[in-house]
Amino acid sequence: MRKIHVIGIGAGDPRQLTLQAVDALRGTDVFFVLDKGEVKADLTGLRRDILRTHVPEGTYRVVEARDPERDRTAGTGAYSPAVGDWRSARAGIYERLIAEELGADESGAFLVWGDPALYDSTLGILEEILERGSVAFEYDVVPGISSVSALAARHRTGLNRVARPVQITTGRRLAEEGFPAGVDDVVVMLDARQAFRGYADQDVDIYWGAYLGTPDEILDSGPIAEAAPRIERLRAEARERKGWIMDTYLLRRAPGDR
Repeated sequence: MRKIHVIGIGAGDPRQLTLQAVDALRGTDVFFVLDKGEVKADLTGLRRDILRTHVPEGTYRVVEARDPERDRTAGTGAYSPAVGDWRSARAGIYERLIAEELGADESGAFLVWGDPALYDSTLGILEEILERGSVAFEYDVVPGISSVSALAARHRTGLNRVARPVQITTGRRLAEEGFPAGVDDVVVMLDARQAFRGYADQDVDIYWGAYLGTPDEILDSGPIAEAAPRIERLRAEARERKGWIMDTYLLRRAPGDR
């Protein structure tokens, strides 16, 4: 039976891997890597750096495939179907890689940024492949340090306050729905809209980070009225320089300011 490891590799720093993740890396024969194109070539490079750091040379091979494009122009009603189509396209690629590149007694691995359980599609894609029934394998999951954990650590803050909840959401949902009811601490991911700008007139603090765990890491924090213009400028400069950006932030509202 083929074996697949889904390994959380942290936010980018090779030192963020857990001992369990290193053990899984060293027990893998084939690493599957999706190429996201020239603009994001450094993401592939970071994965290779992790392998060079933790796995003896000559004990594994890397198989690359091109990541399918996702329709990022879909409106609110079409967003979920667009994501579903993209995931199914990825499933077809993963299915082919496992069937053609992995021997019956070999183990393969997908290296997942952050943690596989948080805003990542790999687990759902593997389940879709198994449901198709054309290739059999078993898989396990190794947790990783998420960008959310890295963000809180770099800003030396907790994600929640005493006896209070914290919610993780997306920029899209924050822009459409605002703060969830009864929640004053919100972690926002995948925010191309910069939805934090809508809170510049409120008593809200922001703890922001981009490219967390990498040599390009950028941090900023403070009352959102003061920090938002700085973050917008930093974000625009970074995106222009690198061609892409991954950022995460925590919004912390003063209790009772609802």
